[in-house]
Amino acid sequence: MPEPQLQDVFKTSGVPSYTFVQPQEYVRLLLNLRTSGRGLVIEGPSGIGKTTAVENALIELGLSDTVTKLSARLPEDIEYIAELPIMGKVGTVIVDDFHKLPDTARQALADYMKTLADRSSTEVKIIVVGINKAGENLVHFAHDLVNRLDIVPFESNPDERVEELLTKGQEALNISLNIVPEIVQAAKGSFFLAQMLAFEVCLASNITNCQDERRIAETSFEAVKAEVWKRLSVSFRKRCERFCRGSKMKPAGRAPYLHILKWLAEEGDWTLDLREAMRRHREMTGSVGQVVTKGFLAENIDSDVDIGAVLHFDEASKQLTVEDPLFVFYIRNMPWALFARECGFVSVDFQHRYDFALSFAGQQRRVAEALNAALLEHQVEVFYDRNEQHRILAQNVEEYLLPIYQSEARYVIPLLSSEYPERIWARIETDAFKARFGDNAVIPIWFSNASPSAFDESRRYGGVTWNVDDNLIAQADQIASVLVQKLAEDR
Repeated sequence: MPEPQLQDVFKTSGVPSYTFVQPQEYVRLLLNLRTSGRGLVIEGPSGIGKTTAVENALIELGLSDTVTKLSARLPEDIEYIAELPIMGKVGTVIVDDFHKLPDTARQALADYMKTLADRSSTEVKIIVVGINKAGENLVHFAHDLVNRLDIVPFESNPDERVEELLTKGQEALNISLNIVPEIVQAAKGSFFLAQMLAFEVCLASNITNCQDERRIAETSFEAVKAEVWKRLSVSFRKRCERFCRGSKMKPAGRAPYLHILKWLAEEGDWTLDLREAMRRHREMTGSVGQVVTKGFLAENIDSDVDIGAVLHFDEASKQLTVEDPLFVFYIRNMPWALFARECGFVSVDFQHRYDFALSFAGQQRRVAEALNAALLEHQVEVFYDRNEQHRILAQNVEEYLLPIYQSEARYVIPLLSSEYPERIWARIETDAFKARFGDNAVIPIWFSNASPSAFDESRRYGGVTWNVDDNLIAQADQIASVLVQKLAEDR
């Protein structure tokens, strides 16, 4: 038997032989494969050998004779998948890249898997393979599937199993890695990342095959990590920049795409639930919500082949998932503050929940609406009452509003029309923010048909005039640009 070589021991593609460690739920995988009709979902990042592992398990059980492999990346296979419910006895079918299927095909597949489970079918078994949260996504299309299938996650393993993998590799190569704890910690439960880092340590120590005598691979983990990250930058840096800038770069905005990517890097399981993320990061709700709900995030990914190769966004569940394990390592080790500056963003540290808070009389709703829309185009955070209606429900409205105008908004923008001083809520809001004139935090907008005496204090400070006879949208865009320029200088 030839001596083990590095590329065969610490493998970065396919299922390893020397360092194979059963995934945490491997027994559950085998049990499911022996259970007639019961659906199976294998989920985890692309390129880590999920499909190969399933095929090996089928061989181990002697069930590999009637296996059909289909991929949602192939148009002809998508047609085949759609016909499965009427094809009869097709044996075991592996549907790979489930997340790439159209919604209609996913719905049909979910319904068919429910039917097979109810019948305990011995003639057809469906195995779905997809990225993280594939099982949750499948259940989304058929809620009563939840008790009719098993979900087996890959790349979510306890540290002791990652260490077991490294131990097997060391024994195969007759070496000792001097930074095993650091590799285990950096892998965060990922067999793939552990393999990749161990491979790099061996390369740095000039170990490419089994050693005749026990040898210690001595290297700095930080040096290895930096070298790997630098090399990955060639592939991932530009696409990260394009993703974070989006189609319309807004230097003074809140960089919603950059924050989304940063939040994804901080997640433990390679998938970011954006609805939950926005609940955790209230200061980014408006800007991130804008790009998510209006389809800009999906377009940002789908319109760029390179970005789409590493990220997948499911609009139904609002989940963003990494498809490439190397990309996970890259963004987890990103120097985010430096990267943000190099992307061209003025700042990504925000002391206020809102950049602007609009205060106005109800008669000027159209103006407030136009200004709000124009400001949001700059990817800033705006307090505008209709954006917050769902949060204000059941609240004491005055108690809810006062902190926003007193301190939570960097700038308060009162729309000083002739009706403004007469409205009760305008007076309440004015009482909350009038002390902030001295802090240079109030930017008045005077209406051309309003008497200057309507708000005398405001005339001592710089503001802008709204000409009631000019075009609504053009004026809103112009004033928004001036306000955002002021914000950029402030930051």
